[in-house]
Amino acid sequence: MAALVLFGGGGDLAMRMLLPSLYFLEHDGLLPDGLKIIGAARSEESRDEYVAKVRASVEGKARADDAWSDEAWGRLEARLDYLAVDATSAESLKPLKDKVGDGACTSFLAVSPSLYARIVTAMRAAGLAEADDRVVLEKPVGRDLETFREIDDAVADAFSEQQVFRIDHYLGKETVQNLIALRFGNTIFEPLWNNLSIDHVQITVGETVGVGDRWPYYDEYGALRDMLQNHMLQLLCLVAMEPPSDLDPDSVRNEKVKVLRSLRPITHEEAGRVTVRGQYVAGTVEGKAVSGYDEERGAPSDTETFVAVRADIDNWRWAGVPFFMRTGKRLPEKRTEIVIQFKPLPHSIFDNDRGQVQANRLVIALQPEEDISLSVMNKKPGLDQRMQLQPIEMSLSWGQNDKDARPPRRRIAYERLLLDALNGDSTLFVRRDEAEQAWKWVDEVSEAWQGAAFKPKDYAAGTWGPPESGYLLSRTGRHWNTGDA
Repeated sequence: MAALVLFGGGGDLAMRMLLPSLYFLEHDGLLPDGLKIIGAARSEESRDEYVAKVRASVEGKARADDAWSDEAWGRLEARLDYLAVDATSAESLKPLKDKVGDGACTSFLAVSPSLYARIVTAMRAAGLAEADDRVVLEKPVGRDLETFREIDDAVADAFSEQQVFRIDHYLGKETVQNLIALRFGNTIFEPLWNNLSIDHVQITVGETVGVGDRWPYYDEYGALRDMLQNHMLQLLCLVAMEPPSDLDPDSVRNEKVKVLRSLRPITHEEAGRVTVRGQYVAGTVEGKAVSGYDEERGAPSDTETFVAVRADIDNWRWAGVPFFMRTGKRLPEKRTEIVIQFKPLPHSIFDNDRGQVQANRLVIALQPEEDISLSVMNKKPGLDQRMQLQPIEMSLSWGQNDKDARPPRRRIAYERLLLDALNGDSTLFVRRDEAEQAWKWVDEVSEAWQGAAFKPKDYAAGTWGPPESGYLLSRTGRHWNTGDA
């Protein structure tokens, strides 16, 4: 790979995530020899000015992780270049092609997806979409199935499917990848991973921040399209997919598509029972008073900042096992987790006064800290003649059995994904038919919400969403892992 071009190379995503990721890859000696990294953006500035901005962005993160090295920075700096371009103009991109040279190029479009079609058309005309070139697309691509197809058709005119890498940074998280190892690398889990042993699954993505000045974007997408269509459905697929024949990219993605095709459609008649829309109003988050969404926006809006959904997968493995997903802004804590709740014992030999027997639960935490833990019942230590039970949490995370081991640095998810894109490994990227199936299901939910009955319910900032979110589970005798019912 001769070059990595960062379109939008001076923007927030590039400076906050992509360039620090490239520094850490350089620090660890993982970038390909001879790779050029070219920032491309509209801003008229010199290479030296751009490099100074990159260093300011990278150094703070590196020092915070005790990973700053003048030597590593020197190697990265030698790779960096910059060119001011209009990415939608083939004529403007010709000097960029000259900088890239004759080798293969990976282009990362860290720009608004509304520009993708025009940019890839210009890239093809400028010679940046040759057979060995690749393009990385940041989500969200479109806001529904129709607009996704419009954009992706333009991408397909310039690049073959094998050249397109649709990124979902959640798939770059170490713990998400470890889910595959946990399921398919351990005899004790895979035989239990079905409706005979699992009662239900929860997926939560909670954020304490509000929408703030991002409301124009959020008003167009809402929580359903912003989070559930991509991140949460991808996590659902990894939990629910059948064992792939191997770890070939298409083998893994074939199984994910099967899950999406098995999702039961949500109709207008069912939507009131299996979905909840919410919008935060004024409240208190982390001890601070905060405004409601309408106040931030300056006018009333029917946009949901919270969504909870019960999804059912109509296949043999998961028949009768509900998947509960929820995501929202201005919740009490920042939390991203997958909860695999196993069924209770069919019969307990322990009296209630020995301690309440709790069903086993596997919790895969992605934020704020990555961890995997399994709750099991254990005997309380002591000589009490009546055996007393207690639940304990067993950590399955790295280094727990070696207390002297230094934990690995917590990597930025983009590190894994950038490296895979440079190496042409598309396993952790989203294939076109995956994205289409996800949009199809989400569009059905959106259409089911049409009408006054499905306007968002108010919830106070700092709470876990509208009370109806708790009812989604409590009416079936279940409750969210946070305890809210």
